[in-house]
Amino acid sequence: MYPVRTASDPSPRKPVDAKDAGVVVSATLLSRILGYVRDMLIAWSFGAGIYADAFIVAFRIPNMFRRLVGEGGFGMVFIPVFHAHAQRRGLQDALNLTAVIFRRLAFILFLIVLLGTVFAPVVVHTLAPGFLPSGETLHLSVKLTRIMMPYLLCVGLVAMSMGVLNALGHFTAPALAPVVLNVSMITAILIGVWLAPSMAIRVGLLAAGVVLGGGLQFAMQVPFLIRREVRFWKKPRPESGALAQFGRSALPVILGGATYQINVLLGTLLASYLAAGSVSYLFYADRLVQFPLGIFAVSAVTVMMPGLSQYAVENHMDAVKQTLFKSLRLIWFVTVPAMVGLIVLREPIVALLFERGAFSSNSTHLTANALLWYSTGLWAYAAMRILLAVFYAMQDAYRPLKAAAVSVVINLAAGALLMQVMGHSGIALGTALSAFVNVGLLFFLLRRKIGPLGGMRMLPAVLRISGCAFFMGAVIQWLHTWLTAGALGGRGATPLGHVVLCVLTGVAVYTAAAFLCRSDELYTCFQMISKRTKTP
Repeated sequence: MYPVRTASDPSPRKPVDAKDAGVVVSATLLSRILGYVRDMLIAWSFGAGIYADAFIVAFRIPNMFRRLVGEGGFGMVFIPVFHAHAQRRGLQDALNLTAVIFRRLAFILFLIVLLGTVFAPVVVHTLAPGFLPSGETLHLSVKLTRIMMPYLLCVGLVAMSMGVLNALGHFTAPALAPVVLNVSMITAILIGVWLAPSMAIRVGLLAAGVVLGGGLQFAMQVPFLIRREVRFWKKPRPESGALAQFGRSALPVILGGATYQINVLLGTLLASYLAAGSVSYLFYADRLVQFPLGIFAVSAVTVMMPGLSQYAVENHMDAVKQTLFKSLRLIWFVTVPAMVGLIVLREPIVALLFERGAFSSNSTHLTANALLWYSTGLWAYAAMRILLAVFYAMQDAYRPLKAAAVSVVINLAAGALLMQVMGHSGIALGTALSAFVNVGLLFFLLRRKIGPLGGMRMLPAVLRISGCAFFMGAVIQWLHTWLTAGALGGRGATPLGHVVLCVLTGVAVYTAAAFLCRSDELYTCFQMISKRTKTP
């Protein structure tokens, strides 16, 4: 039972601990696994042709919006305002403010859905200008976009619910919400395969499954909001100062935090000028990069944001810096070896997950090429989220927006240039390069804002993590080559056995190397696992 608090109690939540992190990581892991089952079924059902390209382009808008607001983005806007208001006026007034934001957000999103439905042809042409005006892919993309537009309303309300519940110290239901979407889409794919008489109807059912999943996600949050006395259907008197502060920060925070997603969206735009299937190769590669990024980086931001905003409200800058570097070390401890593993095992991983049905071996090779270059930026994508959380906890939305603008320009220029010589792989490399620049700018701007960060203290940890990861990479590269050569009784391992054996070996080697280096981050990971395991 959540502890009852009074309006005079300015502390709206309990402290974050390893148990919270374990809950979020576990739920996110389940969601990502189901997400890959979903993507595997999409690849099996539609391959990398017209229907896949049309769905992916149409799904870009709702999926990008989900990532912007649902994967911690809305929480970055809401939680600092909520904590600051609770500190000044008490928890009850903060809950009243929440109800006002809910109602106004729903109205704005409803208008966006209407406009998006009416102007769907413009939206699709903007996302994929390379599609022929009279082509089947363009017309199908427009139809699917109109079907999926209501999902924006659903996912916006889901994101608001997640931010509120996280601010109040509840993480489980928000973390499990994406599971519902994946289950709905998987069900729609299977029904389409079994019952739909044509591919067009099959892909339409998948689009309808997206909308149904969004509605179920929001319905799942409502009981937990009611238990915590969030009455979003009532109309309390708004507190104009806090509401204005939320309104001013919402758009720049979402845009600043959307850098990676905007860059991927621009990649879709550029890829539409390339050969058919290029959009799909980038989509599937991005999904693989999102697996470690979503599990660890998004989970870390979700859990650390309430504590960071509390420190910032109380002006405890030393605690902010300590949280920043602890989070960066922990994120890099898991994402750097994940980056190395994706680079080394890119082809067998893509083949295992997607190569079946309409997805050919050539599609595997081309998707793996994109995955190689996307993966080089994994450490930067993760660091970007942590750094943005620090800025937004201090209610500074405009410095990150400047860094984001520079990053987007670099991505567009680099992608347009590199695609001339590398095809769709050049677009993926441009996205990674822009992330490097963004992280460098964020470090520079943060140092100017709060003073010396003590970055040299991070150097031993960075060198230790990098050394362990590259040693692990060398071992699994040797094992991958050995298995590919058919060393097991004169024939190669099965695709599943190949990947599982390499991954387990990599985890064991990396863990052993980190243990020998006396890694503090390894101890923290063990602590998270043990506390989560002991949770009833």
